[in-house]
Amino acid sequence: MIGLIQRALDARVNIENETVAYIEQGLLVLVGFRVGDEAVLIDRFIPKLLNLRIFADEEGRMNRSLRDISGQLLLVPQFTLAADLRSGNRPGFSGAATPDLGRTLFEQLQVQAAQQWPGTQFGVFGANMQVSLTNDGPVTLWLEID
Repeated sequence: MIGLIQRALDARVNIENETVAYIEQGLLVLVGFRVGDEAVLIDRFIPKLLNLRIFADEEGRMNRSLRDISGQLLLVPQFTLAADLRSGNRPGFSGAATPDLGRTLFEQLQVQAAQQWPGTQFGVFGANMQVSLTNDGPVTLWLEID
């Protein structure tokens, strides 16, 4: 399971010029699933996001979590995170979860995230989305849960 975490001042997901998800200060996380990923990974993924200390404290140090700042969370499915770029110039996706598995895992992620962090916003699995954010810092981190 892959998460591309971006500390955001704001972020949104549009589909066909309509905003379907919007957050203010918090985390925009692009989420990808790979072959072999299981729902049990979600049990470790969400707490990691909520407790990751990447927001500034009074001294400007990354020492506060999403919980500490009462920030917002936006999770967006993105299978291209599992792309293989090691050879050639065209990405390979054989390591990405099948669409059925990806959809099932993302739906489970939605349920658990909404339970653990009410108000969590979501992109739409399989949709052509336009995702925008004001990256704060910028701070962008890569998280892999195996």
